[in-house]
Amino acid sequence: EKSWGSGGLFANRELGSVLLILFTQFFCVPFILICKNYDGSFEGFGNDLTNRGVVGYVMDLWPTPFDPYVWKMILSFMAFELFLMKAVPGEVFKATPTPSGHIPVYNANGVQCYVITIVALFALYHYDVFNPADVYDNMDKIISSLNIFALCFCSILTLKGLTFPSTADSGTNGSVIVDFFWGTELYPRILGFDVKQFTNCRFGLMFWQVGILCYAIKQYQMLGGHISSSMLVSVLVQSVYLFKFFYWETGYFCSMDIQHDRAGYYICWGCLVYVPSMYTVHTYFMVEHPVYLSLPTTIFCTALGIFFIWCNYDCDRQRQEFRATGGKALVWGAPPKYITAKYTTAEGKERTSLLLCSGWWSLSRHFHYIPEVAASFMWCVPGLFTTQHLMPYFYPVYLSILLADRAWRDDKRCADKYKHHWAAYCKKVPSKIIPGVV
Repeated sequence: EKSWGSGGLFANRELGSVLLILFTQFFCVPFILICKNYDGSFEGFGNDLTNRGVVGYVMDLWPTPFDPYVWKMILSFMAFELFLMKAVPGEVFKATPTPSGHIPVYNANGVQCYVITIVALFALYHYDVFNPADVYDNMDKIISSLNIFALCFCSILTLKGLTFPSTADSGTNGSVIVDFFWGTELYPRILGFDVKQFTNCRFGLMFWQVGILCYAIKQYQMLGGHISSSMLVSVLVQSVYLFKFFYWETGYFCSMDIQHDRAGYYICWGCLVYVPSMYTVHTYFMVEHPVYLSLPTTIFCTALGIFFIWCNYDCDRQRQEFRATGGKALVWGAPPKYITAKYTTAEGKERTSLLLCSGWWSLSRHFHYIPEVAASFMWCVPGLFTTQHLMPYFYPVYLSILLADRAWRDDKRCADKYKHHWAAYCKKVPSKIIPGVV
């Protein structure tokens, strides 16, 4: 079916894919350079870019993607996480069957791997095997190198899906550009490793955690043995969020990213390049911009951030338990209201889904996006506000755009899948994201 990537903010997906591929090639590295060379000032970067010209700037200041030490760090981290994926025991988790009938099976060992990774990082630091501050010092080269790796990796995935796919949930979209951008396989595996579990979870999200800890260690060294309260709040709230993610990783395996988005540039390049850079840039900025918050402010920001994370988690837990019990689990202490939606698979088999209309899911169809954005604001706000330094707030703005696009695409997919049942659901839960607004 030529439907991958439909229902988003771009009406023409082929044109949108080309523009996004070209644009993102030069997007991530400048944010690191702005923090590193221009004190976080977009104006300073713009002036230098104007004076040197784009070509001159790239020739003079663009970080090399071929530093041997950087590649040693990247490949060592990848090898370690791949080893943990296989070696660390976990429960067998079977995700939702695909339209072709394939049942994805995972080794659910996310929390164990998360803890082992953090312990390993501090062990390497304690025994002087590796200085985590090197990640901060070489971050521009790391992102430049990951960009090369991701482009090659996505090209391999495109060809693999067209020639020897892992499952029947694969095929071309009729355009080389769209195939590369959206992917040619839903669940590719290479040498027994699930590609999306590695790129999305064990590299992208795990690097997010490792990266911010490395930044905190860099500040600890710079400030002579302590970190600022702003760094503490930012790292602590993000760490709670990331622990929640790996605790809930099996739920993520049933999310839109995994179940409906193919393994192409959109997902894989994003997790290999965009997540390590743009999901951590606010903390990267805070290294050389420490803010000493008062104790009450520190406690308030931390507590509020953790509350929003709990709220986001409880939304997902509520729906997951409702589905796991066939609609029998109580929701906010009462029997749930729901719609029984029937749909037909690609093979013509009739199946049923339960669409929850109670609890958090009575407020809007994607209410869980609100506390997720709010939590991201709370781990960025310790950087405070200045007219020159808006860098810490990129992530909440980006996340709002990402989740809005995802909400529109998810609604389009569900409307196509459930047809009149989805229309009935939308009547019961009319708001898409913000109750009573949109």
